[in-house]
Amino acid sequence: MESIKDKVAIIGVGCTRFGENFEMTYGDMIVDAVFEAYEDACIDPKQIEAAYLSTAFPELQAAQGRSGMSLSEPLSLSHIPITRIGNYCASGSDAIRNASMAIASGLYDIILVVGVEKLRDLSPRESLVSQAINTGHPLITKGLTAPGIFALFANRYFYKYKVDRTCLAKVAVKNHFNGSLNPKSFLRNKIKEEDVLNAPFVADPLGLMDCTPITDGAAAVILTKRELARNFNKNFVLIKGTSLCVTGGNTLLFQKNNDFTGFQSTIEAARTAYEQAGIRNPKEEIDVAEVHDCFTITEILNYEDLLFCAKGDGWRMVHEGVTGLNGELPINPSGGLKTNGHPVGATGVRQIYEIVKQLQEKAGARQVKNARIGLTHTLGGPGGVAAVTILGIGK
Repeated sequence: MESIKDKVAIIGVGCTRFGENFEMTYGDMIVDAVFEAYEDACIDPKQIEAAYLSTAFPELQAAQGRSGMSLSEPLSLSHIPITRIGNYCASGSDAIRNASMAIASGLYDIILVVGVEKLRDLSPRESLVSQAINTGHPLITKGLTAPGIFALFANRYFYKYKVDRTCLAKVAVKNHFNGSLNPKSFLRNKIKEEDVLNAPFVADPLGLMDCTPITDGAAAVILTKRELARNFNKNFVLIKGTSLCVTGGNTLLFQKNNDFTGFQSTIEAARTAYEQAGIRNPKEEIDVAEVHDCFTITEILNYEDLLFCAKGDGWRMVHEGVTGLNGELPINPSGGLKTNGHPVGATGVRQIYEIVKQLQEKAGARQVKNARIGLTHTLGGPGGVAAVTILGIGK
């Protein structure tokens, strides 16, 4: 497989504040994120040749995000191709991947990618949980919830590696500290381990503070060919590798080879991205990462699946401070999904926004020292779809 390494540059990024954006419409959030990206890239909107829109659940948003028209109208982008991507929680990352391939192939010179989702306006009867129950598999998804799925993984991990909820609490404390430094994060409060351990259970052993909140948000990225990047932004970032892996759907939970201590989709997506980027020792070569911490246990499993450590050692990384903001490998300096929330179609693009800011040394109080290579990771559905993107500073 031919590598995409260093063929595509990111020249502009933008992001709304993630949270309960009741005062903003779906279109308002698009405009805010995109015009920040335009300004960052020093670009005229008329130079955009194509666009990708990531919205995972348009049926929950009065059909907003069902097609490219939902991007065209608020931005007055007409007469260009706009593709809508929906791939569960990996939607935004997949949109970036598709745009990167279109640039690398020579089809377009400049592409806009926008991830946006508005979920806080929903009533309980319209929620993601309700949709899974009412429209999902007639047997498998009845009573199935995301906390319930990941609680299975947490219990298995605890049993196999003889650890307890303390490691989960340390993840939550770390990410809340990071989120307190991020002006665009939803939850900006610092917490203590006892706050996590004493919180009400959602699905044992996961408590309320082990779970990501549902939020609204939008993020935007502008991409171009490497050779054109300096014409717009001399502080550009290069895509070193980008990959997607789909291993199956809800039946994954019933497969005999599923040991409930990791996700094969992440392992395969990481392997491909590392191969493209020429990464041989991820823990030593990756300087900063944004990973999919939909639940605190997921972040720990991701450490292992992304080869940041050996199987069973993910809990040690957080216990020893390796993944803290000043650690050897800072994870989720933005606060992750834990404090930003998870407007599903926007998350993968927001992660790219964060890593770009880190590599450009524009992350403010949450800046990671000497960040040169960064990684983003999203994990969707019951762990059946994952995407990994590797970024590096431009030269």
